[in-house]
Amino acid sequence: MTQHLASQAFAARPWNDAALTAASDEALRTGFAWRLPARFNIAASCADDWAVRAPARICLVEDRGDAAARTLTYGELARRCRGLAAGLGRIGVRRGDRVAIVLPQGFEAAVAHLAVYRMGAIAVPLSQRFGPDALGFRLKAAGARVAIVDAASLATLRAVTTALPALDHVVAVEADELGLVDFARLENEGGGTEPVATRPDDPAMIIFTSGTTGPPKGALHGHRVLLGHLPGMRFHHEGFPLAGDRLWTPSDWAWAGGLLNALLPSLYFGVPVVFSAGRFDAGAAFALMTRQRVRNAFLPATALRMLKAAATLEAIAGLGLRTIGSAGETLPRDTFHWAAAELGITVNEFYGQTECNMVLGSSARYGVSRAGRIGKAVPGHRVAILGEDGRELSAGETGTIAVAAPDPVMFLGYWQDREATRRKVPEGWLLTGDQGVMDEEGYVRFVGRDDDVITSAGYRIGPGEVEDCLLAHPAVKLAAVVGKPDRLRTEIVKAYVVPADGVVADKALAAAIQSFVRQRLSAHEYPREVAFVTEMPLTTSGKIIRREFRERAVAEAEAAALD
Repeated sequence: MTQHLASQAFAARPWNDAALTAASDEALRTGFAWRLPARFNIAASCADDWAVRAPARICLVEDRGDAAARTLTYGELARRCRGLAAGLGRIGVRRGDRVAIVLPQGFEAAVAHLAVYRMGAIAVPLSQRFGPDALGFRLKAAGARVAIVDAASLATLRAVTTALPALDHVVAVEADELGLVDFARLENEGGGTEPVATRPDDPAMIIFTSGTTGPPKGALHGHRVLLGHLPGMRFHHEGFPLAGDRLWTPSDWAWAGGLLNALLPSLYFGVPVVFSAGRFDAGAAFALMTRQRVRNAFLPATALRMLKAAATLEAIAGLGLRTIGSAGETLPRDTFHWAAAELGITVNEFYGQTECNMVLGSSARYGVSRAGRIGKAVPGHRVAILGEDGRELSAGETGTIAVAAPDPVMFLGYWQDREATRRKVPEGWLLTGDQGVMDEEGYVRFVGRDDDVITSAGYRIGPGEVEDCLLAHPAVKLAAVVGKPDRLRTEIVKAYVVPADGVVADKALAAAIQSFVRQRLSAHEYPREVAFVTEMPLTTSGKIIRREFRERAVAEAEAAALD
């Protein structure tokens, strides 16, 4: 019954069913054809539909360490998001209004998202890691009428100095104070209507980009963005959903990775999503995955490297993982091979952006897997490498990774910024701004972001390959590579390294690391400077924040120029 329900909900929606049972990558692509419905609402498919079919089915699991886990069923999820939607309507939220959600992984975050989608409003997920300036900028840019917060984000909100004239209400979780709207009271006052009959292209969410090439921009997505992610989920999680599947990710649900690579597709497919409080810790992650019988994990490459460093026979023995998906960073070869040898799992990489996610990927089940390569275009998406003149390049040539438009997973445009949208999607292609190379078989190797690519003495150097090599050195625990401004070479390659435990970080080690990379890569790619650091700045999902090292390298170069 469980498998039938999942298949029924899945096959009825986004594409022709013949492609779902293909036994090979080639057959899957040949048989694929999109078939979007005339009406589609994310909340209806992720809560209401399941509440009718299987109300007692568990959808969310909160891991609480040694204490018993808390769970939420689809029936409870639908009731709660229906109540919150009605409550938001009573305080004046209307279709198209923006509602900011500044919450950690949890029941309330999931309920808030689905309530906003349900009423045809627009969710604006925002990370709790934002300081007052960053939070204020995004709230103002989105024109948010309501902000849903907990105690931690409420403190940040109160420190915002930016004028927020559109913000009418602050809804607080467990914060019953004067001037605030209580989250629980709002969702429990009763009432509720059917989900709004939204079309696939109707706006559902604004997810802000990281701002690597200027101020952060709000990527506006329609309800169809969820449907656009489903082929990728099925592809790199190898037949997802299968009986017993249960997914966990440390990635914050405020980002596209946690929200669209994990939470919403899993709810759509009827797969329980596990979450926990706190930041990523490798030892705790092993324990959580064992305790909660996690079968599917979405883990950035840095998180996988940290798991590799913390792995013990006891920690690995308790795992029941079936699939691991990884994205956001290039996966080092040694980590890829470790997972295969020690965990018995081929890590399936995938690639995308906030504006157009999960369009490239690998899948061992379908025979698409190669160390050092992201994979191929996911069925349903067309990806090419373009030159500066916009033409498709031949195999082996480096250029911009581009996605053919239109595409169900692609954003509707940047919020209130038509010119930026036009630059991003000119003449039928979305330009990712990432550099890559495609081989004769269609495999894509990621070179680096346009702003991450290092230009040194006429060479263009992708940091991923250098970091991969550094991590193969036994004295290197973590590494980040950036370009440091240089008068002679434009930039030089600089590596910031966290040494392995017990290793003495000195000039001799730096020289040995430089020689190691020079011998394994090339004379122009080795790091001309190596700096040792005690820790890496990481996102909540375990990704290295390379931007901080770029800023540090620029400051170092400017200081040296003044000497």
